[in-house]
Amino acid sequence: MVAAQAAGKAGGDKRARGGHISVETRVNERIRAPEVRLVGPKGEQIGIVSINEALRLAQEADLDLVEVAPTARPPVAKLMDYGKFKYESAVKARESRKNQTQTIVKEIKLRPKIDPHDYGTKKGHVERFLKAGDKVKVTIMFRGREQSRPELGFRLLQRLASDVEELGFVESQPKQDGRNMIMVIGPHRKKSETKAHTAGQTQNRSVPSPRAAAAAAPRPAESEPAADGAAVPGPA
Repeated sequence: MVAAQAAGKAGGDKRARGGHISVETRVNERIRAPEVRLVGPKGEQIGIVSINEALRLAQEADLDLVEVAPTARPPVAKLMDYGKFKYESAVKARESRKNQTQTIVKEIKLRPKIDPHDYGTKKGHVERFLKAGDKVKVTIMFRGREQSRPELGFRLLQRLASDVEELGFVESQPKQDGRNMIMVIGPHRKKSETKAHTAGQTQNRSVPSPRAAAAAAPRPAESEPAADGAAVPGPA
């Protein structure tokens, strides 16, 4: 009994010392499997070979042996230039992060009895946000007796949605949230599409070449030759 407890404790200590499992890709001599399913540098299937044979083929081809599917039985390894592979993967990941667009939700707050001028200003903000590809959370704030007239806020939200329907659509219908009423308007065009459209317009603005600019410039008037017998003015 005591020996079993000691063994269990030892095993627990060993697991504690082991820490997390490494997920780093194993390359060349770090591959521990006795045999692998080998894939050539162009994707051709070589078959199941011993690890020593795979390492020999990698050395002959001046390439690395990279374990690409460690959980397979046997593991799948590929002949490749591992340094080049890591560089290209990093470039692809960086480009992917660059192309990702973060959805931003802007917020506009209104009162049920908003002044027409203030409403125009707020509507302009909503249009600007939608053109940029952002969602807009519109909040109607009720105070005092206004809370007994939720239809005022509902009609105001409907009016705003109708005024900006060319740029966005109602993604979340008006709903009461405590003293407020909330509606979310989403853009018709996503942010990535907006960026692509803006970039395309910038590229289409061609700059005229110097030759074309010179051809378009007005030419100076040419002097007509003097008629026969006409006096040509000389220096004073």
